Amino acid sequence: MANQKVAFITGITGQDGAYLTEFLLKKGYIVHGLKRRSSMFNTDRIDHLYQDPHVENRNLVLHYGDLTDSMNLTRIIQEVQPDEIYNLAAMSHVKVSFDTPEYTANADGIGTLRILEAVRLLGLTEKTRIYQASTSELYGLVQAVPQSETTPFYPRSPYAVAKMYAYWITVNYREAYNMHASNGILFNHESPVRGETFVTRKVTRAMSRIALSMQEKVYMGNLSSKRDWGHAKDYIKAMHLILQQDQPDDYVIATGITTTIRDFIKMAGAEAGLEIIFKGEDADEKGYIASVDENIFCEKVGEQYLANIKEKIASQSEIVEVDPQYFRPTEVDLLIGDPTKSKTVLGWEPEYDLKGLVEDMMQSDIKLMQKDAYLKAGGYQTLNYFE
Repeated sequence: MANQKVAFITGITGQDGAYLTEFLLKKGYIVHGLKRRSSMFNTDRIDHLYQDPHVENRNLVLHYGDLTDSMNLTRIIQEVQPDEIYNLAAMSHVKVSFDTPEYTANADGIGTLRILEAVRLLGLTEKTRIYQASTSELYGLVQAVPQSETTPFYPRSPYAVAKMYAYWITVNYREAYNMHASNGILFNHESPVRGETFVTRKVTRAMSRIALSMQEKVYMGNLSSKRDWGHAKDYIKAMHLILQQDQPDDYVIATGITTTIRDFIKMAGAEAGLEIIFKGEDADEKGYIASVDENIFCEKVGEQYLANIKEKIASQSEIVEVDPQYFRPTEVDLLIGDPTKSKTVLGWEPEYDLKGLVEDMMQSDIKLMQKDAYLKAGGYQTLNYFE
């Protein structure tokens, strides 16, 4: 195809990488992606694209690599000659970054520098546009509410500190070398393919499993933390819009609405017909099922599981407990973004609200866990070995 654009996506096997890949392929791009070598297959989120009859396999190419390997990154960029680079790869789990601070700094901070420097050294500054995945965690101990492009940063984790370096080195290369390099300061964005250790997916999986009598309770951290949650399908469209602008710039991508983790749990339960209530405070707070809408529950979960739910209601068995081990050494209590600039300049408007996001995630996880329940009933072992 004449003038077919070429994109290079780091972190292509992650949530955002998968959605962005599908989006760009539908727009006629050739997409190259960076994936890390693993002893297990880690391409689940993009495997369906190889089966799509509308996608030629030559339009999707994967390369082994890692943001900590500058020579490999440079070689791939030289071979690919991309029109657009989306740097989505990162060690992105905030809690884990406290355990692996050096690796997080190397991959998330210096990794961005390696990409920028490769583009500069290869003489691609006029051709290649770069999108850097920044994060609302930059704001940390927030200095203003809501947070906009001009709000000062106050990072509160090794992940956020590494991302702050990545943010500013992107700005520096843009100004020093006239590169089309932009930051998207994305607030929390979730989906049915969100990693299982992230709080929203942890909640929707647990609520689905509790409804299906596969799990008794879930242990959580700070239930009062507030986050601005959107759908990843909306946020990857903003990434693409940023690189279509004539001038590079930095943008907050957010919904402008904040919700506590406690309320997210309630919303997830409601999608299965469960009314969740909480009693107690701080580390002694617990969640219970107060009632069940039998029509919703039987339709979405299954009538055969209703008796167990009624027993939980009668016995007032807790289904949510707080475990202090999930608290971060330095907490980020409130994040809420101001998307005014992205809406006015980019023309970006999200299609999903929070209810739509929770519904999408719960529908997917209920179906996924129903499959597990069916296999267990048949005597087959699933991946949840240690139940």
